[in-house]
Amino acid sequence: MEEKHNDREEIYSQRVKAGKRTYFFDVKATRSNDYYLTVTESKRKSKEDGYFYEKHKIFLYKEDFAKFVAALEDTVDYVKNELMPDVDFDQFDSSDNEEREEKEYTWE
Repeated sequence: MEEKHNDREEIYSQRVKAGKRTYFFDVKATRSNDYYLTVTESKRKSKEDGYFYEKHKIFLYKEDFAKFVAALEDTVDYVKNELMPDVDFDQFDSSDNEEREEKEYTWE
């Protein structure tokens, strides 16, 4: 039996604007009051008569939280330390969200 996730009430939500993309981190509840996290990437795209949003979503369940966070941290550390050691990543950690939302960064 396929479980439908679309109609679940959001318990908690965080939004991260990143250039042309927006990421949503939402906590939702199952019918049995268990909780899971959805991570959604939303990207605005143009079409002839306006625009639409292309969305990609993953579902993350409590038993996978630690593994997911560890893999994400390891992967980010690898990019920072092995692939791009000369980039000052602190420049991207601005506490001014509006300024960060408006900028698009490129690495040369």
